[in-house]
Order: sequence, then C-alpha cells, then structure tokens
Amino acid sequence: MGGVAFLLPGETKGALFFLLFLLLNIEEVELSLRESSSLNYEEARALLGRIEYQKGNIEAALHVFGGIDIAAITPKMKLTLSTRRVERHKRRSRDYAHPQMSIHAVSLLLEAIFLKAKSLQHLKRFREAAQTCKVILDIVESSIPQGLPENFGADCKLNETLNKAVELLPELWKCSDSAREAILSYRRALLYQWNLDAETTARIQKQFAIFLLYFGGEAMPPNLRSQMDTSFVPINNIEEAILLLMILLRKISLKRIEWDPSILDHLSFALSLSGDLRALANQIEEQLPGVITRKERYHYLALCYYGAGEDLAALNLLRKLLSVEGTSCVPALLMASRIFGDKPNLAEEGINFARRALESLDDKCCELEGTGNYLLGVAHSTHSKSAVSDFEKVARQSEALQALKRAANITSMKDPNILYYLSLQNSELRKLEAALYYAKSLLKLEGGSNIKGWLLLVCVLSAQKRFEDSETILDAALDQTGKWDQGELLHAKAKLQTAQGHLKGAVDTYTQLLGILHVQSKSFSSGKKLYKDRGCFSRSFEQEIWHDLAYLYLSLSRWQDAEICLSKSKAIGSFSAVRNHATGVLYERKGLLKEALEAFWSALDIDPDHAPSLISAAGMLRQLGSQSDAVVKTLLMNALRVDRMNSSAWYNLGLVLKAENTPSSLEEAAECFQAAAILEDSAPAC
Repeated sequence: MGGVAFLLPGETKGALFFLLFLLLNIEEVELSLRESSSLNYEEARALLGRIEYQKGNIEAALHVFGGIDIAAITPKMKLTLSTRRVERHKRRSRDYAHPQMSIHAVSLLLEAIFLKAKSLQHLKRFREAAQTCKVILDIVESSIPQGLPENFGADCKLNETLNKAVELLPELWKCSDSAREAILSYRRALLYQWNLDAETTARIQKQFAIFLLYFGGEAMPPNLRSQMDTSFVPINNIEEAILLLMILLRKISLKRIEWDPSILDHLSFALSLSGDLRALANQIEEQLPGVITRKERYHYLALCYYGAGEDLAALNLLRKLLSVEGTSCVPALLMASRIFGDKPNLAEEGINFARRALESLDDKCCELEGTGNYLLGVAHSTHSKSAVSDFEKVARQSEALQALKRAANITSMKDPNILYYLSLQNSELRKLEAALYYAKSLLKLEGGSNIKGWLLLVCVLSAQKRFEDSETILDAALDQTGKWDQGELLHAKAKLQTAQGHLKGAVDTYTQLLGILHVQSKSFSSGKKLYKDRGCFSRSFEQEIWHDLAYLYLSLSRWQDAEICLSKSKAIGSFSAVRNHATGVLYERKGLLKEALEAFWSALDIDPDHAPSLISAAGMLRQLGSQSDAVVKTLLMNALRVDRMNSSAWYNLGLVLKAENTPSSLEEAAECFQAAAILEDSAPAC
C-alpha cells in the first residue's frame, strides 16, 4: 500500500497530520490552516491521497480516499459554494453566518473525489468511477443551479477540477457500457454553465457527436425546455451530431478554436447518412481562406456536389482543381475519371484523368493502382458506345477489358466493383462463359449481400438460356432479401417468365411488385425514414413497371388493360419515349398505322436515340411505303449506332437489304440475319 500502509482505520489524527508535514510541501498545509482554523481529517486524507496518486500508488491512493466520508462533508461543501456565490454578487451584513468550510478546502476535497474516480478508472472499475465523478457535478450543480459565475474558484484549483470532471464523466459511462448515462452526461456538460474553456467545450462537443454517430443505438431526443420556442430541437442521433459538428465549424470560422480536419470528416459522414451533402458544401464554402487550402476546398466541394447529384458543378470544380499544370492530386484525378467516365460525351476526358492518376502513382499504392485501372476500363467502355466505326468500337472495348483485367489482377480479384464490370463488359460482348465466371466470383466474394450481384448472375444465365437455373438463383435471392428490397429481383423474375412464355405468371409477378411499390410510396409520404432519392427512384421504377406490363398486355391482345397501364405511366411523368413507343405498338396492333407512326415520331422527339422507336418507325415506313429505303436504312443504322447488340435492328436492316435484291445487298442481308440470330440466341432476358 506504499507510504500509507500503516494508516489503518484506527490510526490517530495526530499521526496523520505529522505524516502530512513530513510528506507535503509545508506551504500547502499552512494555506489550509490559515483559511480554516484547523486542518480536519478529510482534508488531511485528501492531501495524502493526492501524494500517493502522483507517485503512481493507485491502490494506496484509493485506500486513503476511501477514508473520506463524502456524505458527511457534502452539506458543508454545498453551503460554502452557495455562500461564495452570494458573496460575489452581494456583500452580506455582519450578522451573516460564516461558512463552516473554506473555498480552498472545498476545492481540495472535490479534487480528492476526482482523483478517487481516476484511481477507479485506472483499476478498470468504470461504473464505480463514473458514480464517484458524478458526485462532484451533483454537489456543484445543486449548490449553484443557475450556473457558475465567471471566474468562480479562480483563486484555487476548483475550476480546473470541474473542467476535468465534466469531461471525464461521459467517458467513464461509455467505458461501463452505459450509453444512456453517457448521453445525459454529455448534454449536462454542454447545457449547464461550468465555465469550461473553449478547447474543453469543443472536445466535449466533438466526442459527443462521434458517440451519437457511431455508438450503434438510438438516443432519446434532448429535453430542451429551457430553449426558446423557435430553437431547433434535433429529433435523432444524426441531427444532433450534425448540429454539434456545425457549431464546431462555426467556432473554427470565428477563430475561437483551432482547425481540426476530422470535424469535416465526421460531418461528411453524418450528412451523407441524412442525404444532404448540399448542406455540407455550404459549410465548406463558409470556411475562411486559410482554414483549408484551395485544393482541399475544391476537392471537398466536388465530392459534395457529386454526392448531391449536381454533376455539372462537381465537374467544373474538378476542372479548376486539375487545370493547373503539374497538379497530381491522385484522389481528385480518380474522382474526375469516375464522373467523366460515366458520360459518353465526356468519357475521353475520363480516360485522360485516369491515365494521369496512374502516372502520378509511381507504383506506390496497389489499391489506388487497381482503382485507376478500373476507372480507366469503365471510361474506355463508355467511350466505345460513341464509336463511329466497328473497328474503333472493338478497339475501345478491347482496351476496356485489358484495363479491367489489370485491375482484377492487382486487387487479387477482391474488389467487387471490378468483378461486376468485368462480368458486365464480357456479357455485353457476348463472352458469356467469362461473364459467368466473374459473376460467380462476385457473388462468392460478397456472400450474396448485394442485389446487383444476384441480378448480374441471373442475366448471364438467362443469356445462356439456362432459365431454370436463373429462376433457382432468383428464388434464393428473394429468400435472403427483405420485402422492401425485392423490387429489382421481382422485376427480373417477371422478365424471365415473359421470356419463357409464362405470361400469366409474369402478370402476377408484376402485380405483386406494384403492390410493394405502392406500400413504399405510402410510407414515404407518411414521413417514414427513407433516403431523399428513394422516393424519386421508386417513381421512375414504377413507371418502368407500368411500361413492361403494358407491353405484356399487348402481347396478350388485352388492349384496354394496356391503355390503363399507359395512363398510369402518364400520371407519373408526362414525357416518356417508352410510353409513346408502347402507344405506337398499341395503335399498330389495332391496325392504326398512321397513328402508330405519329406515336413513334413523338417518342423520337423526346429521345432521338430511343432504339426501339427508331426500329419501329423504320418498320412502319416500310409498311406504309411513304419513304424511300434510304430513310428507312438511316433509321436502322442510327438504332445500331445506339445499340450495336440489338437483334431486331439487324433483322430489319436485313429485310431492307434483301428487298434491294442485288448480289451485294443479298450478301449483306445474309450477314445481318446471321448477326440477328446470334444476338437473339445470346440476349439476356433481364
């Protein structure tokens, strides 16, 4: 037990005081004796316990502190604190009773309680430590309910001890797995006037925000009755964390605290969860120059705008950031490649940015090298869609595959995004065995946790006409998926049923799917928690389902049901090339050829590159005989420019060439029919 091993419960006060004079700086003892006519037993133990704690004798210190009767001295400390508060605002008359304890003694005893809590923390007795530390706050708060006056206890260590105790208490509750008590302690620390310095307050706010974001439970909303009616009251963890982090950013802007980049990281995560990255962009824009560099500002803002769906703003910021000669910010280059590479008209820039990123790496990071090659492959694949000639298209597709394979080798086939695009790219090129290999690898890697992996495997199997296997995979995916996430799986199932001629079963599946979407839309409108884009996605997805169901009813010659489906689609969105095309097919089936052609032209007015409308318009012109074969051929060539793998376009082009009845045209027609047959045989059902 160290230097106090002989201080058993029966030791005399005289021996204790004598030991103090031997061990302590005599000035401190004299100060206690000067402020109160005597050094009492509890104060002596407080001083001895501090010595043992400072020496590292934790158990000895705890033994000494355990001899202090906290319950007995609490009323005296409260009286002293409340009297001290009154004296600071109003000098009392001569008959005012002098407090029984000096403010120095109160400070000494509160420090002893704090060190006792720290000793218990060292011994990993966290709950006891928290309960001990809480006593300090209870004593002060009950003595001075309105909060501590400015500079209260500045003439002793009282304020320093309070700062430490206020910051320590929530940490102790967290260590004891008492989330509710930790949250209450954080709020108590921030709502009561403890005279905390700016840095301590900022640390508490930051730690509280982090705890709210990551502790894994839902905190009860704060009770802010003392706030004004117009004050914002957060209703959940994320809102409260965002509020705290925004307060910290404002303090940084006002130069009250130092810049801490982790605050922006946590706020980014919180606003990403809430789906409001535009608000994060506003916070970054408010930061004064010098807080973050211009390069960081552009990069952060580009990420925000991209996440908020404002791609054009993100692209402009990245262009500014990367336009400086010699700029080699790899994350920004990769991000630029990702955004540019997804857009056919900008894919060439995406390729250049990916190459710049790879050149800047100098073989320093395998993960980034894999990402760079992956984005290069995606950009090449997108760029191939705008190729004019077949030779150019094949060359770009070959470069895309090579880059994706390099990425897969670098990442040892452990990156799901790379495997997904490798399978997709091979599937589009009708290399179905390779596509199947990568799709299976993806599903195994993700353990079936991602719906995209299931859907990709189903599509590849359906392209191989292995419908029974496809349905087995779909049923397994549906068994492992929650009701609200089954939409795309049910959509694929309906398409599989349609491809096999099980039209009534497909109608039932579409009906089930629409029922789920209806419940989702009701829940969204009633205020259930969904991401901001979930509602918009559901509406566009619902419109797609109505279109598919309309085509299905057309194949069953159920005109009225098809018209109802198209009216449902129109209620969702006025302009739709697909709906106009379906309307044209309806007119065609009814024998209204001119009306059908008008509907196809209307579809092309909305989307000039809508391949089904280009093909249908060409077929209608051939039937009506109102245009030359050159116009029909142009429409079909445009359809193939948009979708090179469209078997219907090749077949109809073959019919046009066959009708020309020349040796060269007949040879070309045979090639078109052969291409149509191959593509039809390997076309996926979904």
